[in-house]
Amino acid sequence: MNSDSDLQIAGDILEVPHLLQAPREHPSTVAEFVGLARSIAADRSQWEHLVQYDATSRWYHRLRTGPGYEVWLLSWVPGQGSGLHDHGRSSGVFTVVQGALTERTERGTRALGVGTQQVFAPGYVHEVVNDSLEPAISLHVYYPGLTEMPMHVMRCAASRPQEPGDVVTA
Repeated sequence: MNSDSDLQIAGDILEVPHLLQAPREHPSTVAEFVGLARSIAADRSQWEHLVQYDATSRWYHRLRTGPGYEVWLLSWVPGQGSGLHDHGRSSGVFTVVQGALTERTERGTRALGVGTQQVFAPGYVHEVVNDSLEPAISLHVYYPGLTEMPMHVMRCAASRPQEPGDVVTA
């Protein structure tokens, strides 16, 4: 035997059902939530007919729920933004499905194009804005479901040099 491993599998491994994990009906890991967001985003027939645009406020629609999670669809007309906020005790992932958005955090600014995904943990403070001249659509998955969205304000940088932690709860 010319193998570096002492383990060999004889026959078809797929014929050994007790060694295979049953597919999960609902996501339970970060990677599975990312995959859920990606698969829903790719299947426009699930959400495209629902999208609306509102010039006075961001439009949002709860698209799906599962055990402990929610999937939301949001539209953004040019100039609309979320305000600086976090998602309370929820973790999540969002992906841009049409147009472009800008994310601002204390670490800087990031352009988000179609297909870009952002994963975040509880307490992640950010602002999302449509800085472009075209409408945008994003898809968000929250676990556990979103029950709070505390807003934050950034202290004026002119009053003293900016330091980490300059984001304070409103």
